[in-house]
Amino acid sequence: RLLLSPDRIDGMAKGVIEVADLPDPVGKTLSDITRPNGLRVKKVSVPLGVIAVIFEARPNVTSDAASLCLKSGNCSVLRGGKEAIHSNTAIFNVMRAALKKSPLPEDCIQFITDISHESANELMTMNKYVDVLIPRGSARLIGTVVKNSTVPVIETGVGNCHIYVDKDADLDMAADIIFNAKTSRPSVCNAAESLLIHKDVAEKALKLIKKRLDEKNVELRGDKTSKEILPDIKEASEDDWGREYLDYIMSVKIVDNIDEAIEHIYEYGTGHSECIVTENDEAANELCRE
Repeated sequence: RLLLSPDRIDGMAKGVIEVADLPDPVGKTLSDITRPNGLRVKKVSVPLGVIAVIFEARPNVTSDAASLCLKSGNCSVLRGGKEAIHSNTAIFNVMRAALKKSPLPEDCIQFITDISHESANELMTMNKYVDVLIPRGSARLIGTVVKNSTVPVIETGVGNCHIYVDKDADLDMAADIIFNAKTSRPSVCNAAESLLIHKDVAEKALKLIKKRLDEKNVELRGDKTSKEILPDIKEASEDDWGREYLDYIMSVKIVDNIDEAIEHIYEYGTGHSECIVTENDEAANELCRE
């Protein structure tokens, strides 16, 4: 998450350009109705004002948050973690320098260099100056902000995304999807963390998936049935089912049917994103509905 390679820096720059090229969201009419008594009620999108963002060890959030706030007509106050303070500061300075060449005031982006807990706590209570606060990071960070902030909070999603491989799945496709979802960016909240496999295809599917994941040295932590198929993988604990690893680690459980998969997701998921791999439309629709 901390790495800033040339490819990642290029990706961050492209991300800013993509945001700049989006349609202007400000002043858009969202609804326009006339009541029976003749009163016209019109809903128009407007900026929120000053948006504070508290985030952890991911430098790209600095450019992402600042550019999104600018595009939506808002000022931003950014407060990153100590792990990336120098990278964050450098990114902030580049964006401020760019603002000097634009018609916008450079002060519409602010960055807090004080990385103490006290500075974060103070930011959470600055209702007079901050209109909304957005935490980006771990469940612990988000929970702390939601619990302690007197500034209105927009709560972002914690991960632990599931992939369910159905009995009617194309197993080669499943292996490709799981490899991409786990290894392309394992430290982000929409990375796959938990794998559920129907018992009818468990042996063939798990061996095929394990072979692909071995290319990136992904550690699997499985239930009893998984370990019978792959004795060398680690045994999963109860904590593994609800854990957001943000790493090259994945839990795996063999289920009897789609209903058990859905029950598992309900119990341990966070409501972020879930996936089913199947050729069966009825099964796909069932998971989407539930």
